[in-house]
Amino acid sequence: MSVFKYRAVAEDGRVITGQADALNVPELESRLSRIGLSLIRADQLKSAGLGLFRGRKVKSRELINFFFHMDSLIRAGVPIMDALADLRDSAESLAMREMSGGLRDRIETGSALSDAMAAYPENFSKLVIGLVRAGEVAGKLPDVLAEITASLKWQDELAAQLKKVIMYPAFVGVVITGVVIFLMTYLVPQLVAFIQNMGHDIPLHTKALIATSDFIRAYWHLIFTLPVVAVLMIRQLAKTRRSVRLRLDRMWLRLPMIGDLISKVILARFANTFGLMYASGFTIIEGLRYCEEAAGNLEVADGIAMVRNLISQGVPVSEAFATVGLFPPLVLRMIKVGEHTGNLDDALKNVSYFYSRDIADSVARIQVMIEPVMTVVMGLILGWIMLSVLGPIYDTISKIRT
Repeated sequence: MSVFKYRAVAEDGRVITGQADALNVPELESRLSRIGLSLIRADQLKSAGLGLFRGRKVKSRELINFFFHMDSLIRAGVPIMDALADLRDSAESLAMREMSGGLRDRIETGSALSDAMAAYPENFSKLVIGLVRAGEVAGKLPDVLAEITASLKWQDELAAQLKKVIMYPAFVGVVITGVVIFLMTYLVPQLVAFIQNMGHDIPLHTKALIATSDFIRAYWHLIFTLPVVAVLMIRQLAKTRRSVRLRLDRMWLRLPMIGDLISKVILARFANTFGLMYASGFTIIEGLRYCEEAAGNLEVADGIAMVRNLISQGVPVSEAFATVGLFPPLVLRMIKVGEHTGNLDDALKNVSYFYSRDIADSVARIQVMIEPVMTVVMGLILGWIMLSVLGPIYDTISKIRT
């Protein structure tokens, strides 16, 4: 197969560009037509090694619907090829049509579903591919798809709760920044000129306000560009240097108010994923290896790696987790009971449920705390500006009256 860079037009008239694998241009044209695209131009790039269509990430909600419909259709006796064709034809987004059509084409050439999914790493993690492969081998593909659907739904809800906590202070912070910049660059300079013309001594807090206003007006371009440049540089360093990424991940877990919440979300996701893999037939070592790759935080991943190494040396599961210190005592007791009774997957589900409840409570507490804190911060900033500007004016008026 070769990789083609194509330019096509959709049914609604939009021009679409992308890359795709195909044996030749006629095959590419045929595959594009199945997803409602008419080929305009195709240029061969190189030999193919990854998926049919690449670079278009399917949204999380669409991916959940994909697994849900695949589970429902396969349980109803619909062949995988027909199920993927139905999903391709009924998909609303181009990314979903491309992915469903690409999976079908690969299965048509003899690939298993898990192997076809491996061609779309932007949509299917190694964890999901491993679970699907285990379901294919055990003949329990519908059950695995149902478990993946439930897990993705649960993770989507966790992400929504975390966004809820972060978005409010971020929005209020943007509003406060906008108000302060407007006052400092437009209103304050006009009032300060009036204060200076009065000829009286200027209080220290007013001098500080004038200096701040002058600094913002003189270096506003640096104030906006330097943080962006710093963030981009740190992100690039985190990609290339493990030590930088480890420090950043540690910092996230130690942030005031939300650091503990982020830690709970990561550990809840770990317990859910580990339990799902163990229930699907993976060994503890294999499950921990997948969870280590999917942790999303280097410090937690290192902790999982330590647990895996201890267990491989013969240390009991609960003792390994206790040694590393990933979980609190209550969770460790749940794992220990599950290990002794032979129901470790159920114990991990209980751990996931425990954290889910704890996360919901933490979100509610943080929201209650954030609102008054942001209100106080905004009040202090505006109060300082008003006091610094109106204070000298009021003093001058008082002296005139006397």
